[in-house]
Amino acid sequence: MADLTSENLAAARAPLQTAKSMPAGFYTSDEIFAAEREHVLLKHWFFAGREDELPDPGDYRALETPGGPALLIRADDGKLGAFANVCRHRGSILLEGAGNCRRIVCPYHAWSYFSDGRLYGCPDMEDAEGFDRVENGLIPIRMETWAGFVFLNYNDDAPSLLEHLGDFPQRMASHRLEEIRCTWKIRLESVCNWKLLLENAMETYHTGTVHRDSVGAQISRTLDTQGQWLCLQVISARSIATLPGITPAFPTIEGLDDDARQGTYFTVVHPTCQFAVAQDCMWWLNVLPLAADRSVLEVGGCFPEAMVSKPDFAAKAAAYYDRWEMVAREDIGILERQQSALGSVLYRPGPLSGRDDLVQQLGLWVLNQLPNL
Repeated sequence: MADLTSENLAAARAPLQTAKSMPAGFYTSDEIFAAEREHVLLKHWFFAGREDELPDPGDYRALETPGGPALLIRADDGKLGAFANVCRHRGSILLEGAGNCRRIVCPYHAWSYFSDGRLYGCPDMEDAEGFDRVENGLIPIRMETWAGFVFLNYNDDAPSLLEHLGDFPQRMASHRLEEIRCTWKIRLESVCNWKLLLENAMETYHTGTVHRDSVGAQISRTLDTQGQWLCLQVISARSIATLPGITPAFPTIEGLDDDARQGTYFTVVHPTCQFAVAQDCMWWLNVLPLAADRSVLEVGGCFPEAMVSKPDFAAKAAAYYDRWEMVAREDIGILERQQSALGSVLYRPGPLSGRDDLVQQLGLWVLNQLPNL
């Protein structure tokens, strides 16, 4: 953390025209990462998936989260719940992957739970004094949803999800995101800091070089936002969810407002989620920070339900999936090289360009959550 000096941080906080990039320690320091976990990752809403991924009673998905193993499961009454994926006996992981079960059975000592988290069975506990079955159900995690998107929070004192989102729902209203369905996901491991992945989506400065042979150079504008999110819009009269030269296979969503028709919104919902919302679909890039130099990037794609139900949907959607995976892998490749370069003893923060405005805002948002910096 030696380079996180008051001088370097003041330079990062300067007006954009004179500002410098963040010191290397902001991306490489284990101490900074620990502070981020405590003051950022465990105190704000993070994206956990779509409700439509778990349509039936008993459907579950195990998650890695900043607070440890978690579990989304739909109860018999149809309600979706979120719990620590931890047995109340001696802490074994209960479920892995995704699937369907009407009872959650611990693989270690066979304690079992209803799908709503209540304790069902606990072998050989008759002699345990003061044992309370009600108090030994699964531990819930705070969960709220918007438009079918599920968010979790380990901070019971945090503002509501809608307060966190600010004017995001209004900006995206004409896309009717509550009517989309998740059809594709991929998980990519990356040897880089979590903030580099988010910064990458907040500028089009790099697209003409890193993505020269895929999506190519892009033009964007920064949009004002209210709440805990950032937004730029890549200007294009057509959806950019397929590669140039491949005509988008799906029609523009009916009823899009004039602003939405101008291009694709690229957003960061603080602290770790990116939503890209195009004229015909949307995709997310959700970041799971693992260490100062390790992250997981989950990319997921969604389309309007009316399109998903058509018999030729899978064939038409393939071009979108190819584009999303190709660009994500290109980004990870350059960011892993950037992470390596940040470890140089000769690295010095460099000047920012006018196209780095949201990169600066993103870094300052994180920095301002951390005490004593």
